[in-house]
Amino acid sequence: MGIIDRIREDIATAFREDPAARSTVEVILCYPGLHAIWAYRIAHWFWLTQWYTCARYISHLARFFTGIEIHPGATIGRRFFIDHGMGIVIGETTEIGNDVLIYQGVVLGGVSQEKNKRHPTIGHDVVIGAGAVLLGPIVVGEGSRIGAGSVVINDVPPGATVVGVPGRAIERHSTKKVSGIDLDHNKLPDPIIEVLHRLEKRIEELEEKGNR
Repeated sequence: MGIIDRIREDIATAFREDPAARSTVEVILCYPGLHAIWAYRIAHWFWLTQWYTCARYISHLARFFTGIEIHPGATIGRRFFIDHGMGIVIGETTEIGNDVLIYQGVVLGGVSQEKNKRHPTIGHDVVIGAGAVLLGPIVVGEGSRIGAGSVVINDVPPGATVVGVPGRAIERHSTKKVSGIDLDHNKLPDPIIEVLHRLEKRIEELEEKGNR
């Protein structure tokens, strides 16, 4: 696929994932997530040709202008979309599949200083909610959804929905393509709140027995 075709695909992805997108000109000029991805592709080319300092400098400039830090050594697939991208960090050995959507504040970080695979691998069709932190060489399965604010330190099975700190898989669903607008964070169950509700109910039952 040529450069122009890839840019057109990126713009089409923005229209697909963001209902606020109104025109092609608006998307080209006003979407820092796209700017960061385009800068990453240039930096990644320099990284692959071993012009490491040049690659890092391009990514540094992109971070300055967009607030999004993507290491040029990361591997990112097609139709990757960053929505409201401020504060995103994507580490050097991160691998991201096709049709992945992430929101602001997401960190794909490492937990080791060794020069090996130390960042997450994200499968195809994954949605990662705002403020989620994924650490270490974990594998996030195809079609998974990571709830906002979750901290994920273990592998995520395909089609799972993960919430909480640390992240827990609370349900499984189809791994078919999902759009960002289908991830209603306000409707995701909170496992901690559910446990507290069960405890509260149990305490009430015991108090009723004690008063009899």
